[in-house]
Amino acid sequence: MSSDGPAHRVQSAVVEYGYPQGHLGHLSSDEEAAFKNFKIVCEEKGYYKPGTGDEPGTHDDATLLRFLRARRFIVPDALKQFTDTEDWRKANQLDQLYETIDIEHYEETRHLYPQWTGRRDRRGIPVYVYEVKHLNSKTMAAYEKSAKETNSKAQTDGKTSPKLLRLFALYENLIRFVMPLCTALLDRDHPRTPITQSNNIVDISGVGLKQFWNLRTHMQDASTLATAHYPETLDRIFIIGAPAFFPTVWGWIKRWFDPITTSKIFILSHHDLLPTLESFIEPANIPKKYGGQLDYTFGDKPVVDPAMEHFIKWEGDRKEFPRGPMYWVNFDEEGEKGKAGKTGFDMEALAVGAEGGKERREKICRIE
Repeated sequence: MSSDGPAHRVQSAVVEYGYPQGHLGHLSSDEEAAFKNFKIVCEEKGYYKPGTGDEPGTHDDATLLRFLRARRFIVPDALKQFTDTEDWRKANQLDQLYETIDIEHYEETRHLYPQWTGRRDRRGIPVYVYEVKHLNSKTMAAYEKSAKETNSKAQTDGKTSPKLLRLFALYENLIRFVMPLCTALLDRDHPRTPITQSNNIVDISGVGLKQFWNLRTHMQDASTLATAHYPETLDRIFIIGAPAFFPTVWGWIKRWFDPITTSKIFILSHHDLLPTLESFIEPANIPKKYGGQLDYTFGDKPVVDPAMEHFIKWEGDRKEFPRGPMYWVNFDEEGEKGKAGKTGFDMEALAVGAEGGKERREKICRIE
């Protein structure tokens, strides 16, 4: 089946997709047909290999579906975005970057951008917090200088700036560590539907117009590339602490996103802040700074959800996740490196990155 010819349109896809609509297990017959066609054309183009027997596919269904959903189930459009992303990832060796990046460089970046609190919303989607005031001119100048000296084994095409590549190491953490962990926890509605998105509380209090102006190019570049190569990873964005001049800034920002993405952005007044957050997130999982009960400060490591502790089996004396990049591997019931399609498998977290030029690969924990 070829991708040539009339665009494959799905009528229900012209409206915004709210979880779980448009996700695995919640597709209409037309969406299912588009998904099947998409996988076929991706395989024809040599960008996807389905699983066979004990061998897993090159991409899981949830990842492929993100690209299709982002393009409203129009197969040719999704194919272009997916192949462009795969070419970009290969040209910049994103997997190698994530697995060999210097941990101090990774942590320096983590302290400047959205951070996972360790908690989830009422539907099981991870909650991130971002305090923009930290991106002042002095900090950004130091970061840009440091980013040029990023240590990893990855080779790049020279077209994507080092500071953005470091940022995308954080996106890799989202899709390779946080999302699989949240997916594995079944204490939620639709437990068989993979978690492929995040919620973001974006705090812009204390940010002046000059700071916004100085950040505009960087934020636009980061938003454009993230939308292109990590589509459908945002569920909701809650903007809080907006100053009186924010309508001017909003005029810039909304041009960086497509209408579906902008429809997911909530600009909250102080009066609406807690009621809106509580409609999506349990108070126990909302940071105290925003009226909730979670003892979490921007910059902290994730405060692990108590529900996770019932499923996590720590390696040795560990009791928390370490600094730096991590990802999950699947194991079958015999303990061999396994396939996600087999019954009885569990997941094992590996800490990667490099310290002092020495690569690490440490077992952290398992989810059984």
